[in-house]
Amino acid sequence: MGNSGKPYFRGQTVSRLDTKGRLRIPNKFREVLQEHYSDTLMITILGKCLVAYPKAIWEERIESKVENFSPVDPQQRAFMRYFVSSAELCQCDNHGRILIPQLLRDRAGIGQEVVLAGLLNSFEIWDRGAWDEELKRASDQHEQIMEKMAIVGL
Repeated sequence: MGNSGKPYFRGQTVSRLDTKGRLRIPNKFREVLQEHYSDTLMITILGKCLVAYPKAIWEERIESKVENFSPVDPQQRAFMRYFVSSAELCQCDNHGRILIPQLLRDRAGIGQEVVLAGLLNSFEIWDRGAWDEELKRASDQHEQIMEKMAIVGL
């Protein structure tokens, strides 16, 4: 929990998809879902990974804003086509697993081994190899990233 009393997804977990494309949600993430939301996630593509939101957060932060987008603004329509139209409702089963649709796995290049990375109100699902590359890129740009964070007051 943060200072505001809100539940957060924190940390990283390495996991494996089963042969049907199901992913077991780590206990620390599942506890946040069960205690503060529901066992339902909205999962969509974001760059080289998937991002999972509790359904309530998705509705509050994404849908409530996107529904007011202009139907003629090219960038807003592109965002809706890429991010919103890719979103899939995924329900945890009794074993704490979600089925990640094949189309989303293909678009994000998700193989069998994945990393789940907590980002407070959501978490990302990365192919393990792509995650390692992303961390290397961030490490190589560490100074520039820290300078930007200082500008925003972190």
